Amino acid sequence: MDLRPGYKLTEVGIIPVEWSVAPFQALAHLERGKFTVRPRNDPKYYGGSIPFIQTGDVTKSNGRIKTFSQTLNQAGLKVSKLFPRGTLFFTIAANIGDVGFVNFDTACPDSLVAITPVKRVHAGWLAHELRMRKPLFENLASQNAQLNINFEKLRPYLLPVPSQPEQEAIAEALSDADASIESLEQLLVKKRWIKQGAMQELLRPKPADDVRPLGHVSSLKGRIGWQGLKQSEFTTDNDEPFLITGMNFKDGAIRWNEVYHISEARYEMAPEIQLRPHDVLMTKDGTIGKVLYIDAIPYPGKASLNSHLLLFRPIGSSYNPKYLYYHLGSRPFKDFVEQSKSGTTFFGLSQAAVATYPVLLPPLAEQARIAAVLSDMDIAIAACEAQLAKAGRIKQGMMQELLTGRIRLV
Repeated sequence: MDLRPGYKLTEVGIIPVEWSVAPFQALAHLERGKFTVRPRNDPKYYGGSIPFIQTGDVTKSNGRIKTFSQTLNQAGLKVSKLFPRGTLFFTIAANIGDVGFVNFDTACPDSLVAITPVKRVHAGWLAHELRMRKPLFENLASQNAQLNINFEKLRPYLLPVPSQPEQEAIAEALSDADASIESLEQLLVKKRWIKQGAMQELLRPKPADDVRPLGHVSSLKGRIGWQGLKQSEFTTDNDEPFLITGMNFKDGAIRWNEVYHISEARYEMAPEIQLRPHDVLMTKDGTIGKVLYIDAIPYPGKASLNSHLLLFRPIGSSYNPKYLYYHLGSRPFKDFVEQSKSGTTFFGLSQAAVATYPVLLPPLAEQARIAAVLSDMDIAIAACEAQLAKAGRIKQGMMQELLTGRIRLV
């Protein structure tokens, strides 16, 4: 194997000649969390004022644990341990290899490991190094009732180690990337809250508005059972019509690249649910009330529904379809769904029930204005989401280059 000048081959791959290789246990003190009392709501131990983080708190933290899902009382603390603010936690069960710093003193269960780097190791660098290796830690895990990785595998795990100045430079560069991502995340949250506030205001009843049962102003169509359609008939032939399911919905749009197809004969079997641009769709069982607006149908320009969806189409010019899409995504309709759904383990919403929903109908010109305002907000949110996704990809690329030494900062 030909090596670039200044690089060497080691047990962890090709790294700069100035770097070393060391086991995890030589870089940090590892201490498993304590306390696994069940049930997790036993008032003898839980419900006090002492933070008690869980695996999920680390997984969803994006590296900074700011919230805790449970608390302990003093009796709980006596059989646990309080770790100080700034401790780095590493998940060793379920979602393995997630890491995050806490900004408060906390206890934790034995599904987490508290990591305290030794003096010559920069905590920020180590956190990023571990995060990049999450897939490798997952491969080391054992499958019992759930995935877990034990200390016998974790302590001797080898890591490439830059000099302390280079660790600091890497940590600073990646922290700057994290700050940019966090800023975009906060902006995205703000834009979504602004949209929610705008929906509440724009969809507030006004004197000129009409209120009519949805079934009086809209046709409601769905597939009658499966009409004999079997999953074995689904195809991936891009020349055949799409078959839309609720699983293809994401934030009011269809992920067309994930949609299965059906034969032309099956598509023609149900002409009443052949989709058109500006149709509105809704899931009526399972995850009820997810709403979708059809802007356009890509090649071959044909699509039908599975049996879990309802198709709304205005009777005459009774409403603006984009307005109805936003109205069905509002709090009043969500409350209606909760009150009207039926079932025990698998909930459903009947077409007859949906038809009784009292839909608020401003004049058509006002409906168009409301739809345009909210659509512009959706476009701004989508642009922010795209920026956030790009920032995440850039950071991943930076990690691959900096943490392997392919790009040097000192």
